[in-house]
Amino acid sequence: MSKALAGALLAFGLSSGFAVQAQTGTAPTDQPLSQHGARHHDGKHAFTKPSERIEARLAYIRTALKITDAQQAQWNAFAETLRNHARSADQRMQEFRAQRERGAVHERPSAIARLEQEQQRHAASVTRINELLTVQRPLYAALSAEQKAIADELLVPRRHGHRFGRGGSHRV
Repeated sequence: MSKALAGALLAFGLSSGFAVQAQTGTAPTDQPLSQHGARHHDGKHAFTKPSERIEARLAYIRTALKITDAQQAQWNAFAETLRNHARSADQRMQEFRAQRERGAVHERPSAIARLEQEQQRHAASVTRINELLTVQRPLYAALSAEQKAIADELLVPRRHGHRFGRGGSHRV
């Protein structure tokens, strides 16, 4: 490998580490990573499944929105939908891991098969979004103006840690 390429890779690696540090506001730790990349905290694993993370996220959102007794029915429907989506994600993860553990020989699908798989993923995503809209619209309508301002920041869908639309001061 040429010295220039090695230097460029080293610089990229260092800058990536600093970028992560700048985004998270924390310094890198020397803590070991578990098999799935979750850091150990006080001898415990960080959340590894969506169903484990969802309860913490729901508690945070509920507290930030200051859900009232009058809004409880709409909140319950919203929360249960998110729990169902998390359970479905858990199931998909388990199926993927089971296939990987079985050592299933995986040939690269054809271009058409890959497009069909992508189409299925998008269709499933649209279904989840429609389910979420069905329960989020009544919840949003029941919120006060102050709560709506917070909801506009907290209830924005995320993809790989980035928000669609504008970012905000509230982080989930």
